[in-house]
Amino acid sequence: MSAPDFVAVGHVTLDHFGEVVRPGGAALYAAVAAHRLGLSAAILTSYGPDFPLDAVPSQIEVVGLEAPATLAFEHRETRAGRVLRARGAARPLSAADVPADWLPAPLVLLAPVLQEVDPMLAASFPEAAVAAELQGWLRARDGEDTISAAPWASPEAALARLQAIFVSRHDVQGQEAQVTEWVQRVPLAAVTAGAAGAILYVNGDRYEVRPRRTRELDPTGAGDVFAATFLVHYDRHGDAWEAAEAATCAASLSVEGEGWSAVPDEATLAAALAAYRARAR
Repeated sequence: MSAPDFVAVGHVTLDHFGEVVRPGGAALYAAVAAHRLGLSAAILTSYGPDFPLDAVPSQIEVVGLEAPATLAFEHRETRAGRVLRARGAARPLSAADVPADWLPAPLVLLAPVLQEVDPMLAASFPEAAVAAELQGWLRARDGEDTISAAPWASPEAALARLQAIFVSRHDVQGQEAQVTEWVQRVPLAAVTAGAAGAILYVNGDRYEVRPRRTRELDPTGAGDVFAATFLVHYDRHGDAWEAAEAATCAASLSVEGEGWSAVPDEATLAAALAAYRARAR
């Protein structure tokens, strides 16, 4: 079999919003975005028998390591912001778990949600542009399973092998000095800020990316859609600014529906991108 165009690596999850439970995870949202932009997409993950695999679009190939239970997150909104608690766990993901026929994949996104992806997986795809979402390496859970910020333990080796990194402003609170260093060590980086837009770094140079107006219904997965869309557009056009604008539009569209229902296809994104650029003029 030929390698997929786009590989996402990270745990799929069960996201609990009160009584509502939805399948999620950064890798899943990223793969859905790549698929809707016309790429063959695949996910390397781990999950238990409680995960509803049939909810994943059938065109997305899933290789899942068996686990006793799927990682689950409980989402609660408080006056101080969203609070996450983790339940269960799946197996960690390493280079040994990558299917041999995926190794020639051209685009790879490491998308950990809670320390489950070995950063050295970046060296496992010799022909790929490999990028990473940092969120899952900047999290830990305490004795009560509440998720809190944590320092990235060993960034040096991974940064030397990554073409791009993506992280939200929320995830790096308290680590701004480290982020300033990290973005200088990769060719491309983006720090997203939700409704405030994003900051794009190209070889360390800083550019502000203005937001697209939207009506937010569900912000889950927006950063993952941003990362996947950026990689796809940069691969197609070789223009970081164009990729950042497309990613901004895709992320803003994705929050207009629940789950991944509003993640845009190519035509929807093209129309939104044209309108976004017209407003700038």
